[in-house]
Amino acid sequence: MTLRNDRLELRPYVPEDENGFVTLLSDPDVTRWMGMPPGDVADVFRRAFLAEHRPTWDIWAIWEDGAYIGHAELKPSPHPLVDGHELVYALTPSVWGRGLGTAVTELITAHGLGDGCLTAVHATVAPENAASLKLLRRLGYVDRGEIVDPEDGEVSLLLTRKRG
Repeated sequence: MTLRNDRLELRPYVPEDENGFVTLLSDPDVTRWMGMPPGDVADVFRRAFLAEHRPTWDIWAIWEDGAYIGHAELKPSPHPLVDGHELVYALTPSVWGRGLGTAVTELITAHGLGDGCLTAVHATVAPENAASLKLLRRLGYVDRGEIVDPEDGEVSLLLTRKRG
């Protein structure tokens, strides 16, 4: 399913998106707050988007005016303490500071709580990621507490926006 607003288009990945994906998710500034699977980013793309066993959740390439600018997902949360789906996105640094994170979050949240038929959309955010926390709170996400990863002790803050 493709999502659109007046600024962005979020559409499913196609093989031609591999270079944009690899460039984006190979940038340590972009992935600083993301948990990336180990291994080669190109291999991650090929396994996730080109193989027979595609993910069963929503994953999009983010486009602005015909240019690939990011990656987004609405996925079942990998955290055992989070019952539901989690918003994830990353934008290329060249578009940071232009309000596109807000546009992406609004699109995905509206989709999840509307067409996606979810009762809530969650976000897990590193406590040091002040920009994402500010954005989510401004868009009506409510703090629900801390989640501690049992494997590495990493702490994330859980924020949730419910339908209605």
